[in-house]
Amino acid sequence: MNAVAAELAGEQVLLLPQKALYWPAARTLMVADIHFGKAASFRALGVPVPRGITSENLASLETLVTAYDTRRLVFLGDFLHSKAAQATATLQAMLDWRGRHRELELLLVRGNHDWHAGDPSTLLDVAVVEEPFACGPFALCHHPDVAGEGYVIAGHVHPVFHLRTGRESLRLPCFLLGTTRTILPAFGAFTGGHSLIPQASDKVYLVADGLIFQIEKR
Repeated sequence: MNAVAAELAGEQVLLLPQKALYWPAARTLMVADIHFGKAASFRALGVPVPRGITSENLASLETLVTAYDTRRLVFLGDFLHSKAAQATATLQAMLDWRGRHRELELLLVRGNHDWHAGDPSTLLDVAVVEEPFACGPFALCHHPDVAGEGYVIAGHVHPVFHLRTGRESLRLPCFLLGTTRTILPAFGAFTGGHSLIPQASDKVYLVADGLIFQIEKR
């Protein structure tokens, strides 16, 4: 798989084009803002949206935990989108996936949507913690502006970057790597994104068509 190596707080990590971060030394995979059940939540409100989003998200996780030596999978907030995401079909799909990966330690750092949606079913065996959660040299968070002792790795803002060339323009998911924090793009397949203006010290890595690459800011 295409991946980009980076050093954060003295640790080597891999930025993955599937919009995830892998920390080899701790055998830990991190994703942010998966928003399980978001499509179901919209359908519950009468909004016609595509089905199969949960299966798509789970298939992406399957690919990653199979490709990388993963002992722990960390969700950096917004595991469930809303209370409607607790629907039976959504839970069953997650339980089927969990049944194939009982050896994995699952950890959720609560995000703003998690407070409204409620914690995951106990059947999923997900440990739930508050932010900031200390993990080696890192402070694992949902919100990137939370003060923690350690280098912050977070999500929440679903960062995208406007890539412009001539009259063409693309909004692409991105990783933002700063001196004190890294923000991951939203992992979920039905999440959207928000344009951010990088700070001068930030490094920006775009994700597109299964590739990840750094851009030079102007």
